[in-house]
Amino acid sequence: MAMGLLARVRTIFEGDPGVRKVADDPALTAELLLLFRMILADGVVSDSELETFRRICREGFGIGEDSIDGVVEFLNDFGYETSGTQALSLFQELDLDRRKLLARHMADIAKADHKLAEKEVRLLRRTLELLGLSPVDVVKDQT
Repeated sequence: MAMGLLARVRTIFEGDPGVRKVADDPALTAELLLLFRMILADGVVSDSELETFRRICREGFGIGEDSIDGVVEFLNDFGYETSGTQALSLFQELDLDRRKLLARHMADIAKADHKLAEKEVRLLRRTLELLGLSPVDVVKDQT
């Protein structure tokens, strides 16, 4: 009980740790922004796409469940100032594995609702082009 209260007080003064983590890492901010844009690509935000996004945040980036809503709010605010191309430009210099992981995460979100809309396919195709990847790179290694 006391630890929970202490954590809430710390969050008030220092901000949400998950939001700070995203805000302090431009590549992570860009990646999550691109993933969120994939959710919005078909014009319908499905529960399965949001749950896939939440899973990626938790498992892939160590963002706590309590922080995800704050992260989404941060991305919403930040997204007005950043285009998809600007966000992708951060990834062009990153190593191949990190670029592949971004593409895989985007594909996971696109497939989450079991419907691939043409806008989702176009966004993924354009992302692959800008990252210098092929569709084969999106398929997870079977090792």
